[in-house]
Amino acid sequence: MNNAIAGFSKLSKEEKINWIANHYFSTPSEAIALLKNYWNSDEKIQKLHDEFIENTISNFYIPLGVAPNFLINGKYSTIPMAIEESSVVAAASKAAKFWSTRGGFKTTVISTEKIGQVHFIYKGDKSKLALFFGQLKPNLFEVTEHLTKNMQKRGGGILDIILKDKTDLLSNYHQLHATFETVDSMGANFINSCLEQFAQTLKEEAQTFEMFTEEEKNIQIVMSILSNYVPDCIVRAEVSCPIEDLAEKHIEHPNEFASKFIQAVQIAEVEPYRAVTHNKGIMNGIDAVVLATGNDFRAVEAGIHAYASKNGQYSSLSHAKIENGIFSFWLEIPLALGTVGGLTSLHPLVKLSLEMLEKPSAKELMQIVAVAGLAQNFAALRSLTTTGIQEGHMKMHLNNILNQFEANDEERHLIKKHFKHHVVSHSAVVNFIENLRK
Repeated sequence: MNNAIAGFSKLSKEEKINWIANHYFSTPSEAIALLKNYWNSDEKIQKLHDEFIENTISNFYIPLGVAPNFLINGKYSTIPMAIEESSVVAAASKAAKFWSTRGGFKTTVISTEKIGQVHFIYKGDKSKLALFFGQLKPNLFEVTEHLTKNMQKRGGGILDIILKDKTDLLSNYHQLHATFETVDSMGANFINSCLEQFAQTLKEEAQTFEMFTEEEKNIQIVMSILSNYVPDCIVRAEVSCPIEDLAEKHIEHPNEFASKFIQAVQIAEVEPYRAVTHNKGIMNGIDAVVLATGNDFRAVEAGIHAYASKNGQYSSLSHAKIENGIFSFWLEIPLALGTVGGLTSLHPLVKLSLEMLEKPSAKELMQIVAVAGLAQNFAALRSLTTTGIQEGHMKMHLNNILNQFEANDEERHLIKKHFKHHVVSHSAVVNFIENLRK
């Protein structure tokens, strides 16, 4: 197709699907049938999903699984995880069970500040700008009272606003850097509304500040937006036990295991190529819970990976040590999450997930999400330093291969029996299926 289409968003859902099917598929009827096959049979639920985004044509399913036996601060939780990658839920569940008999996970919310900025260009005397901001700051709190009133009742609001000089980075660049407490909401809309009011007031008040020249009054607002980097919204999750208590089926020599485990973490602390994959494993657990609870996993990803680079080099998010015979493994990560607003009050499965977690506050959800990331990382490192990552991963992947080749029940039984004692690889499974079918 070489021509653009005008007014696509104004077409009905049926018209959009028909246009796509007829322009891009050799068998339009099959494409239409497939898209409709994934519609929800409940028209009300489907309408709800249709209105989450624009130009909806169907639903894209991702499995929702659960990982039980998470002992967190003395209380058991079953954690919902929405993810398509095989072995993630199984690995989290195994780690949860492992640590449930060794004291469980301990978590602490260290801080909950979130950040927003008004980015602007000011050409003039910086000392005058500082004096102007001194007068302006109280007004910024006053003009946003209508926005912050309800948030303040819940214990949140604007914490502080400071003027930052960024002219060493970009000519004439300054910012209003504001910190917020948004309690149980993620707070994006609240923060952005406050920032836009700050920007409007900044520009208006500059016009009447007597010390400014005409050029200095002409403050140019570039943009007003929250930051997904929240280095002061931090949660810590950790596990620890005496080294000898690490012993289990695959850990016959706990001292050797602990030493090797710590070396693996240290490599991720100093080697960025390893750190990226190491942290990706952590995010397998984090993203799955963030998605299941209706939060923004893209924002969480961006903020956490920025935090992993806070010292000038990308590094491991988790850390480990042995001290006085005690093995400890922990992480500290920034997490800006919400349990009210957005999808949390709209998506039926999000509401179900939050109820399964016993309706946590935002702080409690931060702790649950951090634990899922730590559990996933522990499971991956335990496999890497003992049996190797592929053994467990490929056995979980076996079902995907069997589904790809539409294996029947008899074939599945024979294939799974064979690969209990043989290495699973895609080519090995394909060869076995082909030999079965000859």
